[in-house]
Amino acid sequence: MPRSEARVTTDRPHRYAKQLASHLGRRIEASWDEEAGRGELAFATGTGTLTAEPGALLLAVEGDAASLPVLEDVVGRHLVRFGAKDELVVEWHRDTGEPGLVHRGEGEQD
Repeated sequence: MPRSEARVTTDRPHRYAKQLASHLGRRIEASWDEEAGRGELAFATGTGTLTAEPGALLLAVEGDAASLPVLEDVVGRHLVRFGAKDELVVEWHRDTGEPGLVHRGEGEQD
């Protein structure tokens, strides 16, 4: 199954991961384990993981080729909105070699 990953530099990876899991959990199955620093997202068309590391939040999504851009968009767009004050940038890298989406503050997307 195609996979896409993003490494988001931030001083608050746990906070953003918890907020993202909580927000998305209103519509999908989502979990966050504060002790492990890891979360899971279960979309209808794929899955996602959130991993907090010192200085960065690691994001990964998996789904079929048609769903991958949608998963990148949902996770990246929400995270950038939450982190607008910190000017977070989410740049996805697909394992297929195709370029992934890039999300920046102010709702910009490449």
